[in-house]
Formats: sequence, structure tokens, C-alpha cells
Amino acid sequence: MDYGKGVRTMNDMLIRICVLGLMTLGSCKTGDEQLSLENQELGKDPEIMNNEAQKSSKEAPKREEVAIIGGGCFWCTEAVFEMYDGVKEVVSGYAGGATKNPTYKEICTGATGHAEVIKIVYDPAVISYRKILSVFGECHDPTTLNRQGADVGTQYRSTIMYLNEEQQKIATDWKKKLTDKFIDPVVTEIVEAPVFYPAEDYHQDYYKKNPNQGYCTFVIRPKLKKLKLE
Repeated sequence: MDYGKGVRTMNDMLIRICVLGLMTLGSCKTGDEQLSLENQELGKDPEIMNNEAQKSSKEAPKREEVAIIGGGCFWCTEAVFEMYDGVKEVVSGYAGGATKNPTYKEICTGATGHAEVIKIVYDPAVISYRKILSVFGECHDPTTLNRQGADVGTQYRSTIMYLNEEQQKIATDWKKKLTDKFIDPVVTEIVEAPVFYPAEDYHQDYYKKNPNQGYCTFVIRPKLKKLKLE
């Protein structure tokens, strides 16, 4: 018997088995090698792809939350909150009434049921809802019913319009603590946020656009100085 021939035959069989196995399983490259090949075929450097993936996984999702409050003329409250870090946008508008798409002229009649309010878009990682309400309590008088200074009417009422249960809870706690602080009762209403209607364009950023207007000079600027915002 030719043992050499038998060994060669056995080796040939093993080679054939390996070849068939490779054909069945496909490439024997490692996962990283295969990914590298695929990235190169797509025209991307695998190291760049990996860095991009790591960067994406490390980036925290951007957060934005909304608060809706009203404390008299929205020119004033808007000017205050635009000064704070973490506040991304402040929009003056109307909410709380029955009239759809109200105009400023209709609001001034006091017949729409709407209040002048501001919608604050903010980053809760920088400024909290509690802080917003704290500032709110300082920038208006929460003890005067349907009135702020010379502005009189239900459209000037003190109001917090919550958007979720957490805001409702924080607002209720805020009012209770403020009530203990004031001699006169706090009349700020706490209601579920209704439809918000943005005010006309000329109301937006009013103080920034009209710093020397009479109301800005005699009402808003002293308030900003009192809060040490100017």
C-alpha cells in the first residue's frame, strides 16, 4: 500500500472540505475587517466612520420645554425673560378665551376672555420651571386681580397655564409658598394650557425694538433695573 498516496488523498479531501466551507460561509474576514471593506466600498474612511459613530452616541439629545404665563402687559414680561440664560425664545400672545385668532384690538375690549401671555421656550438644563416661576413672582404683582399697575382688565390677569402634571404641581407649590409670603392673597390662576395665539408681529421683541418708547422708558426699564437685568 502506498501510504504517501493515501496521505495526499486525505489532504486533498480536507482542502476540498475547507474550500466548500468557505464558499458556503462567505468571507473569513473578522467583523472589523468586513466593516472596513464595506466602508471603503462606500468611499468612507473607516476611522472617520468610527469617530462619527462615537460622537453621535456621546451627544446628549437637545431638550426644549415650554412655559406659558401671563402677568399684565406682555411687553413687560417678554422683556424680562428674554434676559435670562437658557431661554431660547419668548413669544407674546393671547390665551384663555373663546375668540379664535383674536386681534390686539379685540383683546383691548376685554370681551374675548383671553389674557395677554408669553410662551417661553427654554432649556431645562440651564433654567428650571421653578426658576421661571420665581422670576414671574418678582416681575409682577400676583395679588392684584385683573390688574397690573395702570393696566386694568381681565386681559391683564395673573395666570399660569400648565402643560403637564409636573408643571401643575410646581405651580401649585409656588402659589402656596407665595401666599405665605404676602399679606394680601395671591390671585394668580393656575389652569391647563389652552390654545395659544401668537400676537401680531409688532408686539414681538417690543422692548428691544422700541427701547425709548414711553411705556418702555417708564415701566419696563425700571423693572429690569429692579431685577438687576440692566
